[in-house]
Amino acid sequence: MKKAKKVVKKVVKKSKAEDKGSFVQPDLIFGGKCILNLKELKKAVDHCKGLGLKIVLTSGSWDLVHIGHARYLKEAKSHGDILIVGVDNDAKIRARKGPDRPVVPENERMEMITHLKYVDLATLKGHKDSKWNLIKIVRPHTLIATAETYSNGQKKELKKYCENVVVLDPKATTSTSAKIRRLQITTARKMEEMLRPKIIETMEEVLNSMR
Repeated sequence: MKKAKKVVKKVVKKSKAEDKGSFVQPDLIFGGKCILNLKELKKAVDHCKGLGLKIVLTSGSWDLVHIGHARYLKEAKSHGDILIVGVDNDAKIRARKGPDRPVVPENERMEMITHLKYVDLATLKGHKDSKWNLIKIVRPHTLIATAETYSNGQKKELKKYCENVVVLDPKATTSTSAKIRRLQITTARKMEEMLRPKIIETMEEVLNSMR
């Protein structure tokens, strides 16, 4: 595994020298793990494949990163040598989950993902990207997904672009969406408790002034 990480860092440094525009502050924030230019990502992937390393790919929102995400990525990494993570951009998440998501903007989500030791490379997935664009570019040995991500028919079709499709179960009892809903309900309840006496008091004052 240490050899694989050294290979990734070497490839990233080489790509950075060739095209500095391919990265977002690689040394300052993302530790050289983030490649936004998909052509450069493909170069890195092809180099690793040439060395016989097994590529694993997974994608997601990674909004409000929690223990379930870390466990999921740990298990994903166990299926190969190099784990590449696609991070949905803000527009993609808003289109799928509504205007109030994501809670955490894409740059911060990218940074959080790259801090997890199981992640070797990360890239951003755009709302207007063509279907399975990242999968077709990376062509991983193993694609990691959750049960609701792809239908059985899609899994068969995906075999054109990857050797294996592995479905993982959720690694936490509560999803990010459920955590947000619980937070919203708790906040609303507290606001109700705070505001109810003041509203009643204000209404009484208005009624008294009308008498």
